[in-house]
Amino acid sequence: MAQKGVQLDQETISCSICLDPLKDAVTIPCGHSYCMSCIQTHWDGEDGKNIHSCPQCRQTFTPRPVLVKSTMLADLVEQLKKTGLGPAAADHYYAGAEDVACDVCTGRRLKAVKSCLVCLVSYCHKHLQPHHESAAFKKHKLVDPSEKLQENVCSRHSEVMKMFCRTDHQCICYVCSVDEHKGHDTVTSAAERTERQTELVVSREKIQQRIKNKQKDVKVLQQEAEDISCSADEAVEKNHKILTELIRLLEERRRDVERHIRSKEETEVSRVKELESKLKQEITELRRKDAEMDKLSHTHDHNQFLLQYPSVSKLREDPDSSGIDICPRNYFEDVTTAVSELRDKLQLSLTEGWTNISLSITQTQVLLEPEPQTRAGFLRYSRQITLDPNTVSELLSLSERNKRVTVMRQKRNYPYHPDRFSWFQVLSRESLTGRCYWEVEWGGSLRVAVAYKDIKRKGNYDECGFGYTDKSWALCCDNNSFVFRHNDVESSIPGPVSSRIGVDLDHTAGILSFYSISKTMTLIHRVQTTFTQPLYAGLGLWYVGDTAHFPKLH
Repeated sequence: MAQKGVQLDQETISCSICLDPLKDAVTIPCGHSYCMSCIQTHWDGEDGKNIHSCPQCRQTFTPRPVLVKSTMLADLVEQLKKTGLGPAAADHYYAGAEDVACDVCTGRRLKAVKSCLVCLVSYCHKHLQPHHESAAFKKHKLVDPSEKLQENVCSRHSEVMKMFCRTDHQCICYVCSVDEHKGHDTVTSAAERTERQTELVVSREKIQQRIKNKQKDVKVLQQEAEDISCSADEAVEKNHKILTELIRLLEERRRDVERHIRSKEETEVSRVKELESKLKQEITELRRKDAEMDKLSHTHDHNQFLLQYPSVSKLREDPDSSGIDICPRNYFEDVTTAVSELRDKLQLSLTEGWTNISLSITQTQVLLEPEPQTRAGFLRYSRQITLDPNTVSELLSLSERNKRVTVMRQKRNYPYHPDRFSWFQVLSRESLTGRCYWEVEWGGSLRVAVAYKDIKRKGNYDECGFGYTDKSWALCCDNNSFVFRHNDVESSIPGPVSSRIGVDLDHTAGILSFYSISKTMTLIHRVQTTFTQPLYAGLGLWYVGDTAHFPKLH
Protein backbone atom coordinates (compact mmCIF):
# COMPACT_ATOMS: atom_id res chain seq x y z
CA MET A 1 0.00 0.00 0.00
CA ALA A 2 2.89 2.37 0.81
CA GLN A 3 4.53 1.69 -2.53
CA LYS A 4 1.24 2.46 -4.30
CA GLY A 5 1.09 5.80 -2.51
CA VAL A 6 4.61 6.69 -3.70
CA GLN A 7 3.66 5.84 -7.27
CA LEU A 8 0.67 8.19 -7.04
CA ASP A 9 2.92 10.98 -5.76
CA GLN A 10 5.38 10.33 -8.57
CA GLU A 11 2.64 10.83 -11.16
CA THR A 12 1.49 13.98 -9.39
CA ILE A 13 4.90 15.71 -9.58
CA SER A 14 5.92 14.47 -13.06
CA CYS A 15 6.17 16.72 -16.11
CA SER A 16 3.59 15.68 -18.75
CA ILE A 17 6.03 16.63 -21.54
CA CYS A 18 9.18 14.71 -20.57
CA LEU A 19 7.44 12.38 -18.08
CA ASP A 20 10.31 12.80 -15.60
CA PRO A 21 10.04 14.32 -12.14
CA LEU A 22 9.75 18.09 -12.43
CA LYS A 23 13.05 19.95 -12.87
CA ASP A 24 12.93 23.70 -12.11
CA ALA A 25 9.15 23.32 -11.74
CA VAL A 26 7.00 26.18 -13.01
CA THR A 27 3.21 26.59 -12.93
CA ILE A 28 1.54 28.37 -15.87
CA PRO A 29 -1.67 30.50 -15.53
CA CYS A 30 -4.08 27.59 -16.17
CA GLY A 31 -2.66 25.72 -13.15
CA HIS A 32 -0.66 22.94 -14.87
CA SER A 33 3.01 22.47 -14.00
CA TYR A 34 6.03 21.60 -16.18
CA CYS A 35 9.80 21.60 -16.21
CA MET A 36 10.88 25.12 -17.10
CA SER A 37 12.98 23.91 -20.07
CA CYS A 38 10.17 21.64 -21.35
CA ILE A 39 7.48 24.34 -21.47
CA GLN A 40 9.90 26.86 -22.94
CA THR A 41 10.83 24.42 -25.71
CA HIS A 42 7.14 23.70 -26.32
CA TRP A 43 6.28 27.40 -26.67
CA ASP A 44 9.30 28.05 -28.87
CA GLY A 45 7.98 25.49 -31.32
CA GLU A 46 4.41 26.77 -31.58
CA ASP A 47 3.32 28.26 -34.91
CA GLY A 48 0.96 30.91 -33.57
CA LYS A 49 1.87 34.58 -33.54
CA ASN A 50 2.41 35.50 -29.90
CA ILE A 51 -0.23 32.93 -28.86
CA HIS A 52 0.92 30.14 -26.52
CA SER A 53 -1.02 27.16 -25.21
CA CYS A 54 -0.99 24.61 -22.41
CA PRO A 55 -0.04 21.13 -23.73
CA GLN A 56 -2.64 19.51 -21.47
CA CYS A 57 -5.78 21.68 -21.49
CA ARG A 58 -4.97 23.72 -24.67
CA GLN A 59 -5.84 27.02 -22.95
CA THR A 60 -4.10 29.87 -24.81
CA PHE A 61 -2.19 32.83 -23.39
CA THR A 62 -1.35 36.20 -24.92
CA PRO A 63 1.30 37.46 -24.40
CA ARG A 64 3.70 34.65 -23.48
CA PRO A 65 3.54 34.14 -19.70
CA VAL A 66 6.57 34.95 -17.58
CA LEU A 67 7.82 31.73 -15.97
CA VAL A 68 8.72 31.74 -12.27
CA LYS A 69 10.09 28.71 -10.46
CA SER A 70 7.57 27.08 -8.12
CA THR A 71 9.40 26.75 -4.81
CA MET A 72 6.72 24.55 -3.21
CA LEU A 73 6.78 22.00 -6.04
CA ALA A 74 10.58 22.00 -6.14
CA ASP A 75 10.69 21.23 -2.41
CA LEU A 76 8.11 18.45 -2.84
CA VAL A 77 10.17 16.82 -5.61
CA GLU A 78 13.32 16.92 -3.49
CA GLN A 79 11.48 15.46 -0.52
CA LEU A 80 10.11 12.57 -2.56
CA LYS A 81 13.53 11.89 -4.06
CA LYS A 82 14.83 11.36 -0.52
CA THR A 83 12.09 8.76 0.09
CA GLY A 84 13.14 6.68 -2.89
CA LEU A 85 11.50 8.32 -5.88
CA GLY A 86 12.99 7.13 -9.16
CA PRO A 87 12.00 6.35 -12.73
CA ALA A 88 9.35 3.65 -12.99
CA ALA A 89 10.61 0.30 -14.14
CA ALA A 90 10.59 -0.10 -17.90
CA ASP A 91 8.60 -3.32 -17.50
CA HIS A 92 5.55 -1.22 -16.69
CA TYR A 93 5.86 0.60 -20.03
CA TYR A 94 6.10 -2.14 -22.63
CA ALA A 95 3.63 -1.61 -25.53
CA GLY A 96 0.50 -3.71 -25.47
CA ALA A 97 -1.88 -4.62 -28.31
CA GLU A 98 -3.79 -1.35 -28.01
CA ASP A 99 -0.76 0.88 -27.44
CA VAL A 100 1.36 2.86 -29.90
CA ALA A 101 4.84 1.31 -29.83
CA CYS A 102 8.14 3.16 -30.06
CA ASP A 103 9.49 3.03 -33.63
CA VAL A 104 13.12 3.17 -32.45
CA CYS A 105 13.13 0.35 -29.91
CA THR A 106 14.46 -3.05 -31.00
CA GLY A 107 13.29 -6.33 -29.59
CA ARG A 108 10.43 -5.85 -27.19
CA ARG A 109 9.30 -2.27 -27.81
CA LEU A 110 8.21 0.21 -25.16
CA LYS A 111 5.09 2.37 -25.26
CA ALA A 112 5.45 5.58 -27.22
CA VAL A 113 4.92 8.71 -25.14
CA LYS A 114 5.01 11.18 -28.05
CA SER A 115 4.86 11.21 -31.86
CA CYS A 116 6.77 13.74 -33.95
CA LEU A 117 4.93 15.26 -36.91
CA VAL A 118 8.23 16.22 -38.52
CA CYS A 119 10.11 12.94 -38.10
CA LEU A 120 6.88 10.93 -38.52
CA VAL A 121 8.17 8.64 -35.78
CA SER A 122 6.77 7.66 -32.37
CA TYR A 123 9.18 7.68 -29.43
CA CYS A 124 9.29 6.07 -26.00
CA HIS A 125 10.51 8.08 -23.01
CA LYS A 126 14.16 7.09 -23.60
CA HIS A 127 14.33 7.77 -27.33
CA LEU A 128 12.39 11.04 -27.00
CA GLN A 129 15.17 12.69 -24.98
CA PRO A 130 17.09 14.09 -28.02
CA HIS A 131 14.01 16.08 -28.96
CA HIS A 132 14.16 17.79 -25.56
CA GLU A 133 17.93 18.16 -25.35
CA SER A 134 19.15 18.95 -28.89
CA ALA A 135 18.60 22.31 -30.56
CA ALA A 136 18.30 20.47 -33.91
CA PHE A 137 14.83 19.28 -32.86
CA LYS A 138 13.70 22.64 -31.50
CA LYS A 139 11.10 23.25 -34.22
CA HIS A 140 9.76 19.70 -34.31
CA LYS A 141 6.09 19.25 -33.37
CA LEU A 142 5.38 16.65 -30.67
CA VAL A 143 1.85 15.31 -30.19
CA ASP A 144 0.20 12.46 -28.30
CA PRO A 145 1.17 9.02 -29.66
CA SER A 146 -0.56 8.31 -32.98
CA GLU A 147 -0.67 5.31 -35.32
CA LYS A 148 -1.76 7.51 -38.24
CA LEU A 149 1.49 9.39 -38.83
CA GLN A 150 1.85 8.08 -42.40
CA GLU A 151 -1.42 9.76 -43.31
CA ASN A 152 0.54 13.02 -42.96
CA VAL A 153 2.88 12.03 -45.82
CA CYS A 154 2.07 12.95 -49.44
CA SER A 155 1.71 9.73 -51.46
CA ARG A 156 3.05 11.46 -54.60
CA HIS A 157 6.08 13.30 -53.25
CA SER A 158 6.79 11.53 -49.91
CA GLU A 159 6.81 14.92 -48.22
CA VAL A 160 5.06 15.87 -44.99
CA MET A 161 1.73 17.53 -45.79
CA LYS A 162 1.83 20.91 -44.08
CA MET A 163 -0.44 22.72 -46.54
CA PHE A 164 -4.19 22.66 -47.16
CA CYS A 165 -5.87 23.27 -50.54
CA ARG A 166 -9.18 25.02 -50.01
CA THR A 167 -10.03 24.65 -53.70
CA ASP A 168 -9.91 20.84 -53.58
CA HIS A 169 -10.47 20.56 -49.83
CA GLN A 170 -7.50 18.27 -49.14
CA CYS A 171 -4.21 18.22 -47.28
CA ILE A 172 -1.15 18.62 -49.53
CA CYS A 173 2.62 19.01 -49.28
CA TYR A 174 4.59 22.06 -50.38
CA VAL A 175 5.54 20.43 -53.71
CA CYS A 176 1.83 19.84 -54.44
CA SER A 177 1.13 23.53 -53.81
CA VAL A 178 3.49 24.58 -56.59
CA ASP A 179 2.71 21.64 -58.87
CA GLU A 180 -0.78 20.21 -59.52
CA HIS A 181 -2.38 22.63 -57.04
CA LYS A 182 -0.65 25.69 -58.48
CA GLY A 183 -3.02 28.66 -58.60
CA HIS A 184 -5.37 27.10 -56.05
CA ASP A 185 -6.34 28.72 -52.78
CA THR A 186 -3.78 27.16 -50.43
CA VAL A 187 -2.85 27.93 -46.82
CA THR A 188 -0.87 26.20 -44.10
CA SER A 189 -2.64 23.41 -42.26
CA ALA A 190 -2.19 25.35 -39.03
CA ALA A 191 -3.90 28.44 -40.49
CA GLU A 192 -6.80 26.37 -41.83
CA ARG A 193 -7.10 24.58 -38.49
CA THR A 194 -7.27 27.92 -36.65
CA GLU A 195 -10.13 29.12 -38.89
CA ARG A 196 -12.08 25.85 -38.66
CA GLN A 197 -11.50 25.72 -34.92
CA THR A 198 -13.22 29.10 -34.63
CA GLU A 199 -16.16 27.79 -36.67
CA LEU A 200 -16.29 24.74 -34.45
CA VAL A 201 -16.61 26.94 -31.38
CA VAL A 202 -19.57 28.75 -32.99
CA SER A 203 -21.20 25.43 -33.91
CA ARG A 204 -20.82 24.15 -30.36
CA GLU A 205 -22.40 27.32 -29.01
CA LYS A 206 -25.39 26.74 -31.31
CA ILE A 207 -25.72 23.15 -30.12
CA GLN A 208 -25.49 24.14 -26.47
CA GLN A 209 -28.18 26.79 -27.00
CA ARG A 210 -30.41 24.22 -28.69
CA ILE A 211 -29.93 21.89 -25.73
CA LYS A 212 -30.97 24.65 -23.33
CA ASN A 213 -34.04 25.48 -25.45
CA LYS A 214 -35.13 21.86 -25.67
CA GLN A 215 -34.57 21.26 -21.96
CA LYS A 216 -36.84 24.23 -21.32
CA ASP A 217 -39.44 22.76 -23.69
CA VAL A 218 -39.24 19.40 -21.90
CA LYS A 219 -40.08 21.10 -18.60
CA VAL A 220 -43.03 22.87 -20.25
CA LEU A 221 -44.33 19.56 -21.62
CA GLN A 222 -43.96 17.81 -18.28
CA GLN A 223 -46.00 20.55 -16.62
CA GLU A 224 -48.53 20.43 -19.47
CA ALA A 225 -49.05 16.69 -19.05
CA GLU A 226 -49.65 17.22 -15.35
CA ASP A 227 -52.12 20.05 -16.05
CA ILE A 228 -54.06 17.92 -18.53
CA SER A 229 -54.36 15.11 -16.02
CA CYS A 230 -55.41 17.49 -13.23
CA SER A 231 -57.95 19.15 -15.51
CA ALA A 232 -59.30 15.77 -16.58
CA ASP A 233 -59.62 14.63 -12.94
CA GLU A 234 -61.43 17.83 -12.04
CA ALA A 235 -63.80 17.51 -15.00
CA VAL A 236 -64.61 13.91 -14.12
CA GLU A 237 -65.41 14.88 -10.52
CA LYS A 238 -67.66 17.82 -11.45
CA ASN A 239 -69.51 15.89 -14.12
CA HIS A 240 -70.05 13.02 -11.75
CA LYS A 241 -71.77 15.33 -9.24
CA ILE A 242 -73.99 16.92 -11.89
CA LEU A 243 -75.00 13.73 -13.61
CA THR A 244 -75.80 11.82 -10.42
CA GLU A 245 -78.68 14.32 -9.91
CA LEU A 246 -80.25 12.68 -12.94
CA ILE A 247 -79.07 9.21 -12.03
CA ARG A 248 -82.24 7.45 -13.14
CA LEU A 249 -82.06 8.86 -16.67
CA LEU A 250 -78.36 9.64 -17.10
CA GLU A 251 -76.41 6.77 -15.51
CA GLU A 252 -75.44 5.35 -18.87
CA ARG A 253 -74.48 8.75 -20.26
CA ARG A 254 -72.36 9.51 -17.22
CA ARG A 255 -70.23 6.44 -17.89
CA ASP A 256 -69.90 7.47 -21.51
CA VAL A 257 -68.69 10.95 -20.57
CA GLU A 258 -66.07 9.57 -18.20
CA ARG A 259 -64.87 7.09 -20.79
CA HIS A 260 -64.53 9.81 -23.45
CA ILE A 261 -62.67 12.17 -21.12
CA ARG A 262 -60.27 9.45 -20.01
CA SER A 263 -59.69 8.43 -23.60
CA LYS A 264 -58.98 12.01 -24.58
CA GLU A 265 -56.74 12.48 -21.55
CA GLU A 266 -54.74 9.42 -22.55
CA THR A 267 -54.45 10.65 -26.14
CA GLU A 268 -53.34 14.17 -25.21
CA VAL A 269 -50.91 13.05 -22.49
CA SER A 270 -49.52 10.50 -24.93
CA ARG A 271 -48.93 13.26 -27.48
CA VAL A 272 -47.16 15.38 -24.89
CA LYS A 273 -45.05 12.45 -23.70
CA GLU A 274 -44.21 11.50 -27.29
CA LEU A 275 -42.92 14.98 -28.05
CA GLU A 276 -41.12 15.06 -24.70
CA SER A 277 -39.38 11.81 -25.62
CA LYS A 278 -38.53 13.20 -29.06
CA LEU A 279 -36.98 16.31 -27.51
CA LYS A 280 -34.96 14.21 -25.05
CA GLN A 281 -33.69 12.10 -27.94
CA GLU A 282 -32.71 15.26 -29.81
CA ILE A 283 -30.93 16.54 -26.70
CA THR A 284 -29.03 13.25 -26.46
CA GLU A 285 -28.08 13.48 -30.13
CA LEU A 286 -26.99 17.10 -29.76
CA ARG A 287 -24.89 16.18 -26.73
CA ARG A 288 -23.31 13.37 -28.73
CA LYS A 289 -22.57 15.83 -31.55
CA ASP A 290 -21.16 18.31 -29.03
CA ALA A 291 -18.90 15.59 -27.59
CA GLU A 292 -17.64 14.78 -31.10
CA MET A 293 -16.87 18.45 -31.70
CA ASP A 294 -15.18 18.74 -28.30
CA LYS A 295 -13.03 15.72 -29.07
CA LEU A 296 -12.18 17.13 -32.51
CA SER A 297 -11.32 20.54 -31.05
CA HIS A 298 -8.67 18.89 -28.85
CA THR A 299 -7.06 16.97 -31.72
CA HIS A 300 -3.41 18.02 -31.90
CA ASP A 301 -2.83 16.77 -35.43
CA HIS A 302 -3.92 19.53 -37.83
CA ASN A 303 -4.41 17.15 -40.72
CA GLN A 304 -6.51 14.72 -38.72
CA PHE A 305 -8.57 17.68 -37.55
CA LEU A 306 -9.15 18.86 -41.11
CA LEU A 307 -9.93 15.37 -42.45
CA GLN A 308 -12.58 14.80 -39.78
CA TYR A 309 -13.91 18.37 -39.70
CA PRO A 310 -16.46 18.20 -42.62
CA SER A 311 -18.35 15.21 -41.17
CA VAL A 312 -18.18 16.33 -37.53
CA SER A 313 -19.02 20.02 -38.04
CA LYS A 314 -22.05 19.50 -40.26
CA LEU A 315 -25.29 20.34 -38.42
CA ARG A 316 -28.78 19.40 -39.46
CA GLU A 317 -31.33 22.18 -39.56
CA ASP A 318 -33.38 22.41 -36.41
CA PRO A 319 -37.09 22.42 -37.48
CA ASP A 320 -38.19 23.05 -33.88
CA SER A 321 -36.04 26.14 -33.21
CA SER A 322 -39.11 28.25 -32.41
CA GLY A 323 -39.84 26.09 -29.35
CA ILE A 324 -43.06 24.95 -27.73
CA ASP A 325 -46.04 27.31 -27.81
CA ILE A 326 -48.80 26.43 -25.36
CA CYS A 327 -51.67 28.56 -24.14
CA PRO A 328 -52.62 27.15 -20.73
CA ARG A 329 -56.31 26.70 -20.12
CA ASN A 330 -58.77 24.52 -18.27
CA TYR A 331 -59.01 21.88 -20.96
CA PHE A 332 -62.19 20.14 -19.92
CA GLU A 333 -64.19 23.10 -18.64
CA ASP A 334 -66.34 23.09 -21.76
CA VAL A 335 -67.33 19.53 -20.98
CA THR A 336 -68.67 20.49 -17.58
CA THR A 337 -70.57 23.41 -19.10
CA ALA A 338 -72.11 21.18 -21.72
CA VAL A 339 -73.18 18.64 -19.08
CA SER A 340 -74.80 21.39 -16.98
CA GLU A 341 -76.74 22.56 -20.02
CA LEU A 342 -77.82 19.00 -20.68
CA ARG A 343 -79.17 18.73 -17.14
CA ASP A 344 -81.39 21.78 -17.74
CA LYS A 345 -82.44 20.90 -21.28
CA LEU A 346 -82.69 17.14 -21.02
CA GLN A 347 -86.50 17.07 -21.28
CA LEU A 348 -86.29 19.03 -24.55
CA SER A 349 -83.48 17.31 -26.43
CA LEU A 350 -81.42 14.52 -24.89
CA THR A 351 -79.85 13.57 -28.19
CA GLU A 352 -78.75 17.11 -29.04
CA GLY A 353 -77.24 17.60 -25.58
CA TRP A 354 -75.17 14.40 -25.84
CA THR A 355 -73.80 15.52 -29.21
CA ASN A 356 -72.57 18.78 -27.68
CA ILE A 357 -70.75 16.88 -24.93
CA SER A 358 -69.03 14.59 -27.39
CA LEU A 359 -67.88 17.49 -29.56
CA SER A 360 -66.53 19.37 -26.56
CA ILE A 361 -64.35 16.42 -25.59
CA THR A 362 -63.16 15.88 -29.15
CA GLN A 363 -62.09 19.50 -29.52
CA THR A 364 -59.92 19.39 -26.40
CA GLN A 365 -56.39 19.67 -27.75
CA VAL A 366 -53.00 20.93 -26.65
CA LEU A 367 -51.14 23.07 -29.19
CA LEU A 368 -47.78 21.35 -28.88
CA GLU A 369 -45.97 22.67 -31.91
CA PRO A 370 -46.06 26.05 -33.66
CA GLU A 371 -47.68 26.42 -37.07
CA PRO A 372 -45.18 25.44 -39.80
CA GLN A 373 -43.46 28.49 -41.28
CA THR A 374 -41.98 26.83 -44.39
CA ARG A 375 -43.07 24.27 -46.95
CA ALA A 376 -40.57 21.83 -45.42
CA GLY A 377 -42.47 22.18 -42.14
CA PHE A 378 -45.78 21.29 -43.81
CA LEU A 379 -44.21 18.32 -45.60
CA ARG A 380 -43.76 16.63 -42.24
CA TYR A 381 -47.54 16.05 -42.34
CA SER A 382 -47.71 15.06 -46.02
CA ARG A 383 -50.14 12.33 -47.11
CA GLN A 384 -50.02 10.44 -50.38
CA ILE A 385 -53.46 10.79 -52.01
CA THR A 386 -54.94 8.38 -54.57
CA LEU A 387 -58.31 8.74 -56.27
CA ASP A 388 -61.12 6.21 -55.78
CA PRO A 389 -62.21 4.67 -59.13
CA ASN A 390 -65.62 3.87 -57.63
CA THR A 391 -66.38 7.59 -57.20
CA VAL A 392 -65.03 9.01 -60.49
CA SER A 393 -67.53 10.46 -62.98
CA GLU A 394 -67.96 8.66 -66.30
CA LEU A 395 -66.58 11.72 -68.15
CA LEU A 396 -63.34 11.67 -66.15
CA SER A 397 -60.32 9.46 -66.82
CA LEU A 398 -57.88 8.31 -64.14
CA SER A 399 -54.19 7.69 -64.88
CA GLU A 400 -50.75 7.58 -63.21
CA ARG A 401 -51.89 4.95 -60.70
CA ASN A 402 -55.06 6.92 -59.90
CA LYS A 403 -53.19 10.11 -59.04
CA ARG A 404 -54.22 12.11 -62.15
CA VAL A 405 -57.71 12.93 -63.45
CA THR A 406 -58.63 14.43 -66.86
CA VAL A 407 -61.94 15.50 -68.45
CA MET A 408 -62.73 13.45 -71.61
CA ARG A 409 -65.04 14.12 -74.58
CA GLN A 410 -66.72 10.73 -74.37
CA LYS A 411 -68.01 8.76 -71.42
CA ARG A 412 -65.87 5.97 -70.00
CA ASN A 413 -67.35 2.50 -69.64
CA TYR A 414 -67.14 2.26 -65.85
CA PRO A 415 -69.16 -0.41 -63.99
CA TYR A 416 -72.13 0.77 -61.93
CA HIS A 417 -71.35 1.81 -58.37
CA PRO A 418 -73.58 3.75 -55.95
CA ASP A 419 -70.64 6.01 -54.94
CA ARG A 420 -70.03 7.27 -58.53
CA PHE A 421 -70.62 11.01 -59.11
CA SER A 422 -72.87 12.11 -61.94
CA TRP A 423 -70.97 15.42 -62.18
CA PHE A 424 -67.26 15.88 -63.06
CA GLN A 425 -66.03 14.97 -59.56
CA VAL A 426 -63.98 12.33 -57.75
CA LEU A 427 -63.02 11.61 -54.11
CA SER A 428 -59.87 10.12 -52.63
CA ARG A 429 -59.62 6.54 -51.49
CA GLU A 430 -57.99 7.63 -48.21
CA SER A 431 -59.99 9.10 -45.34
CA LEU A 432 -58.36 12.10 -43.66
CA THR A 433 -58.21 12.72 -39.90
CA GLY A 434 -55.63 14.31 -37.62
CA ARG A 435 -53.05 16.56 -39.34
CA CYS A 436 -52.67 16.06 -43.12
CA TYR A 437 -51.01 17.99 -45.95
CA TRP A 438 -51.14 17.39 -49.71
CA GLU A 439 -50.67 19.34 -52.94
CA VAL A 440 -52.53 19.48 -56.25
CA GLU A 441 -51.16 20.56 -59.64
CA TRP A 442 -53.80 21.62 -62.16
CA GLY A 443 -54.49 23.09 -65.58
CA GLY A 444 -57.73 24.62 -66.90
CA SER A 445 -60.36 24.97 -64.14
CA LEU A 446 -60.54 23.09 -60.87
CA ARG A 447 -62.26 22.73 -57.50
CA VAL A 448 -59.85 21.56 -54.78
CA ALA A 449 -62.14 20.21 -52.08
CA VAL A 450 -62.63 18.15 -48.95
CA ALA A 451 -65.96 16.42 -48.30
CA TYR A 452 -67.71 13.93 -46.07
CA LYS A 453 -68.20 10.50 -47.57
CA ASP A 454 -72.00 10.76 -47.35
CA ILE A 455 -72.18 13.74 -49.74
CA LYS A 456 -74.83 13.09 -52.42
CA ARG A 457 -73.57 11.59 -55.69
CA LYS A 458 -76.48 12.36 -58.00
CA GLY A 459 -78.94 15.22 -58.46
CA ASN A 460 -78.63 18.91 -59.26
CA TYR A 461 -75.19 20.47 -58.86
CA ASP A 462 -76.35 22.48 -55.84
CA GLU A 463 -77.22 19.15 -54.18
CA CYS A 464 -73.93 17.30 -54.78
CA GLY A 465 -71.39 19.82 -56.16
CA PHE A 466 -68.27 20.49 -54.11
CA GLY A 467 -68.76 23.73 -52.16
CA TYR A 468 -72.51 23.90 -52.72
CA THR A 469 -73.49 21.71 -49.75
CA ASP A 470 -72.82 21.74 -46.02
CA LYS A 471 -70.85 18.50 -46.46
CA SER A 472 -68.04 19.95 -48.59
CA TRP A 473 -65.53 22.83 -48.67
CA ALA A 474 -63.97 23.86 -51.99
CA LEU A 475 -61.41 26.30 -53.43
CA CYS A 476 -62.47 27.14 -56.99
CA CYS A 477 -59.50 27.85 -59.29
CA ASP A 478 -59.22 29.20 -62.83
CA ASN A 479 -56.60 31.21 -64.67
CA ASN A 480 -57.83 34.53 -63.28
CA SER A 481 -58.90 34.10 -59.66
CA PHE A 482 -59.58 31.98 -56.60
CA VAL A 483 -63.03 31.65 -55.00
CA PHE A 484 -63.84 29.73 -51.80
CA ARG A 485 -67.27 28.12 -51.45
CA HIS A 486 -69.07 26.23 -48.66
CA ASN A 487 -72.79 25.52 -48.29
CA ASP A 488 -73.37 27.65 -51.42
CA VAL A 489 -71.76 30.72 -49.78
CA GLU A 490 -69.05 32.23 -51.98
CA SER A 491 -65.99 34.29 -50.97
CA SER A 492 -63.78 35.92 -53.62
CA ILE A 493 -60.04 35.86 -52.89
CA PRO A 494 -57.70 38.49 -54.39
CA GLY A 495 -54.10 37.78 -55.38
CA PRO A 496 -52.07 35.99 -58.07
CA VAL A 497 -53.05 32.49 -59.22
CA SER A 498 -50.59 29.58 -59.15
CA SER A 499 -50.78 26.16 -60.79
CA ARG A 500 -50.02 24.28 -57.56
CA ILE A 501 -52.23 24.36 -54.47
CA GLY A 502 -51.24 23.12 -51.02
CA VAL A 503 -53.96 21.90 -48.64
CA ASP A 504 -53.34 21.72 -44.89
CA LEU A 505 -56.00 19.98 -42.79
CA ASP A 506 -56.00 19.88 -39.00
CA HIS A 507 -59.12 17.78 -38.55
CA THR A 508 -59.08 17.75 -34.75
CA ALA A 509 -58.67 21.52 -34.48
CA GLY A 510 -61.21 22.11 -37.28
CA ILE A 511 -58.78 24.14 -39.44
CA LEU A 512 -58.63 23.89 -43.24
CA SER A 513 -56.05 26.02 -45.10
CA PHE A 514 -55.27 26.48 -48.79
CA TYR A 515 -51.86 27.71 -49.98
CA SER A 516 -50.49 28.98 -53.29
CA ILE A 517 -47.24 27.14 -54.04
CA SER A 518 -44.64 28.80 -56.27
CA LYS A 519 -41.18 30.02 -55.26
CA THR A 520 -42.82 30.91 -51.96
CA MET A 521 -45.78 29.49 -50.03
CA THR A 522 -48.67 31.98 -49.63
CA LEU A 523 -51.87 31.46 -47.62
CA ILE A 524 -54.94 31.79 -49.89
CA HIS A 525 -57.78 31.05 -47.49
CA ARG A 526 -58.34 29.47 -44.06
CA VAL A 527 -61.49 28.00 -42.54
CA GLN A 528 -62.18 27.45 -38.82
CA THR A 529 -65.05 25.05 -38.20
CA THR A 530 -65.94 21.73 -36.55
CA PHE A 531 -65.55 18.52 -38.54
CA THR A 532 -67.88 15.78 -37.30
CA GLN A 533 -66.77 13.03 -39.70
CA PRO A 534 -63.60 11.91 -41.46
CA LEU A 535 -62.94 13.92 -44.63
CA TYR A 536 -61.93 12.87 -48.15
CA ALA A 537 -59.90 14.89 -50.65
CA GLY A 538 -61.95 15.84 -53.70
CA LEU A 539 -61.32 17.19 -57.20
CA GLY A 540 -63.96 18.81 -59.39
CA LEU A 541 -63.31 19.78 -63.02
CA TRP A 542 -65.31 21.65 -65.70
CA TYR A 543 -64.19 21.47 -69.32
CA VAL A 544 -62.72 18.93 -71.74
CA GLY A 545 -58.95 18.84 -71.27
CA ASP A 546 -58.99 20.11 -67.68
CA THR A 547 -56.57 18.02 -65.63
CA ALA A 548 -55.24 17.74 -62.08
CA HIS A 549 -52.97 15.38 -60.19
CA PHE A 550 -51.41 14.80 -56.79
CA PRO A 551 -47.61 15.17 -57.21
CA LYS A 552 -45.13 13.17 -55.14
CA LEU A 553 -43.97 15.32 -52.24
CA HIS A 554 -40.32 15.38 -51.12
